[in-house]
Amino acid sequence: MEAQNGGGGSPVVLNVYDLTPVNNYLYWLGLGVFHSGIEVHGFEYGFGAHDLPTSGVFEVEPKCCPGYVYRRSIWMGTTAMSRAEFRSFIETLAGKYSGNTYHLISKNCNHFTDEVCKNITKKSAPGWVNRLARVGSFLNRLLPKSIQVSTVSHGATCPAYSDDDMDSTSSSIIGDSDVDELDQHLLPEAAIDLQSIHVSPKLPKDL
Repeated sequence: MEAQNGGGGSPVVLNVYDLTPVNNYLYWLGLGVFHSGIEVHGFEYGFGAHDLPTSGVFEVEPKCCPGYVYRRSIWMGTTAMSRAEFRSFIETLAGKYSGNTYHLISKNCNHFTDEVCKNITKKSAPGWVNRLARVGSFLNRLLPKSIQVSTVSHGATCPAYSDDDMDSTSSSIIGDSDVDELDQHLLPEAAIDLQSIHVSPKLPKDL
């Protein structure tokens, strides 16, 4: 972790994972294919794709997101939000991140964690975490529409890689076969406005 908690409030930590062993080389060039999750109040929250028009935001044990290889944690600061307030905020934000709107270039897991960081710490996630997507966005605009990368329309599995997968890449996607297994971790969309986070709601039942 890059820094220590120097003030009050609850820690906000960005946990970064490798999607491919090629990252071991790309990382030192400021590039890489990464998944990220945001850790607050003892839970880690991420965003993945599935076929349904429902929340793609999920929670897992910190630094243990299935299918990815943990690389490092980055201290983003602290938040004064209580656990209940943060849970309400994240469920509201989940309404913007349906599983079937996941996009490898314009709306991936790193866009989600960056938005969370900006909202609760006023800081952006480090640029290198999602740099490949930004480069891809620029290149995608130069391509004919017929071959541009579009919103993910179906799931794909994301198994953890092995040393034999050096040439493989994967995306932060929850596959069809995984949806049932992860249902208990998917967060519901809250039917409230973001402004309501100023009022302390009751803490929803833990998933």
